[in-house]
Amino acid sequence: MAAAGSVLRWAFAAAAVLACGMLTVQAAPTVASSREASAVKDIRFVIFHTPGPKWVAGKSLFEQEGVQAHVEHYRRLHTQGKLALGGPHLDAGGGGMMIPEAGLSEQELTEFAQADPAVQSGLLLVQVRPWLIGMKR
Repeated sequence: MAAAGSVLRWAFAAAAVLACGMLTVQAAPTVASSREASAVKDIRFVIFHTPGPKWVAGKSLFEQEGVQAHVEHYRRLHTQGKLALGGPHLDAGGGGMMIPEAGLSEQELTEFAQADPAVQSGLLLVQVRPWLIGMKR
């Protein structure tokens, strides 16, 4: 019963602080609200790659058949000034990620990622996920 009293005292104190305007509570952003706020916040759609069914275990990234076509595909995006960073993960899980420059739409990046020859061949699987940049220089 003492614990319940503590919880009630805390709840009443929190309600009083909220009522006085000393504290505001905001809901965590959803993907939909994040898209609407993209003009204010730096939200990018990051491309993640993982080994696909055609990936040969035991071979390094650059020994995989079709990886050079994958690199050339993303080099075009980089040359166009649309890719900020990209590269492989170096741990045993493999895969990698591509971080676009600000302003590219989810649709544009998804279409580009799906057109990757390494994805089409099954060497890599791809996923595009929204990312809110919370810290940067």
